[in-house]
Amino acid sequence: MTSRSRWFVLAAVALLATGYVLPLWRVDLVAPQYPEGLGMLIRIDGVDGLKENDLNSINGLNHYIGMKTIEPDAIPELRYMPWILGGLIVAGLAVAALRRRVPLYAFAALLVAVLGIGLLDYARWGYDYGHDLDYEHAIIKVPGMTYSPPILGRKKLLNFTATSWPSSGGIALALASGLVLFASWSTARRKAVA
Repeated sequence: MTSRSRWFVLAAVALLATGYVLPLWRVDLVAPQYPEGLGMLIRIDGVDGLKENDLNSINGLNHYIGMKTIEPDAIPELRYMPWILGGLIVAGLAVAALRRRVPLYAFAALLVAVLGIGLLDYARWGYDYGHDLDYEHAIIKVPGMTYSPPILGRKKLLNFTATSWPSSGGIALALASGLVLFASWSTARRKAVA
């Protein structure tokens, strides 16, 4: 492992650590009756409203269409994600200390796998919230309508436009993955030339 690759791994570890303080994902909802918008920030260990009462407002609106209440304490991933991120940080520090190719490649694969699984879990979570509706108690019933937010991008949900993108912490995690993948590629390329 080259010295430059080691520094890339250490920079990636620093970026991973920002996941503890920066929000990972952001969901925005805009409608004629909410021109200022409503929003949610998904953090490593919780879900907050973008503004003080946004999460309560979103839960109130969701009640009308039969969606479950978004309760951060009821989402198990939010309890163990801080531990998974901590494990990735420790693994990255170990890779930088070992300065070996194989642990670097393994760390790159692990990092990409964990972030990919996290994105798939977010998609599953959104699908469940948007499809598992309580039609019996819903005030607004639109046959065949589901309310899953987009994973990435924009989607129309009744009169709301929902937008979902990585927030600053999610961007930092993606950049960390990019740095580790680049370090792996650079190390493999150097080995092939030697």
